Amino acid sequence: MIRKPAYLWAHITTITSLLIGIVGLTKPSNEAILLAKYPKSLSEYGFHDRGKKGFTPHKSLIAYDLKTALFSDHSEKFRYIYVPDGQVASVSDNGVIDFPVGSAIIKNFGYFQGNKMRLIETRLLLRRENEWLALPYVWNETQDDAVLKLAGARLSVNFTDPNGIKRTTDYAVPNKNQCKECHGVNDGISNKVMPIGPKIRNLAQSSIERLWAANVLQPHGAPTNASWDKGDNGIERNARAYLDINCAHCHNARGSASNSGLFLDYGQSTPVTYGIYKRPVAAGRGSGGLEFAIKPGDADNSIIIHRMKSNDAGVAMPQIGRAIVDDEGVALVSQWINQIAVKK
Repeated sequence: MIRKPAYLWAHITTITSLLIGIVGLTKPSNEAILLAKYPKSLSEYGFHDRGKKGFTPHKSLIAYDLKTALFSDHSEKFRYIYVPDGQVASVSDNGVIDFPVGSAIIKNFGYFQGNKMRLIETRLLLRRENEWLALPYVWNETQDDAVLKLAGARLSVNFTDPNGIKRTTDYAVPNKNQCKECHGVNDGISNKVMPIGPKIRNLAQSSIERLWAANVLQPHGAPTNASWDKGDNGIERNARAYLDINCAHCHNARGSASNSGLFLDYGQSTPVTYGIYKRPVAAGRGSGGLEFAIKPGDADNSIIIHRMKSNDAGVAMPQIGRAIVDDEGVALVSQWINQIAVKK
């Protein structure tokens, strides 16, 4: 099944931001982004119209979409990039975007209830002088602002999933320290926070062109990931794109799971490194007594699938960011593993 693409909403909100720009909104505050004392409410940043319900973006925000998105309990996500006037982001040789100081990445999470969107949280990544700062904001009942929750939160949410099944979940808003678990990159000195999704290889082409048109991103030719749920890139490319966005932020040589030796970033070319016939190193009981991260031809006896299918704390992967098993993701990765040739 193909998921409903969030980029349709991104296009709508981009058009909306252009229209509301005519009447003018509170201008984004560069001071708030760089403030040593964290703003208590989302509206203090000026990213959205504080006089309306929901998130009506300022005209300077650029909506973007990803080729492959992180699974977050079937929530809808609406993403924006803010770059200060006159500043331009550059692209490194490996396709990582270097945003200028004062930039912000804004990601709203919510669920449709009927034809209305209920916003749950907004996660901010703020580009400071020597670091990125990750902050979670939880939306209030009146849906006209969100409040800083450094300790995170748990919220009961009712929604209908893409298969038409009504669900209730205990939605977890990560605390500030948990943000580092996924966004952390060890540079040998400290564990710095970095963006995950908005890399050139994972940005939708339409979003790249939108950033070019706004003159906030230098044109750059870089390799791209597959769009895993479009079904037109081959099963291996689709599965590895899924693992890249859902797992590789920890499972890489500089991530929080580097001690596992299992590196799932898209550029890995050595099969054992990305799991094929790789024995567990630091999985503990998470291995389920199985031999290999990926056992070719046998998804049911592969540790990756065992952990993707679990909601048990200490076994489930990813460890944070979901309370529901991603059945579509499990099916995709299982299909790939089952068609990998068995070593003779």
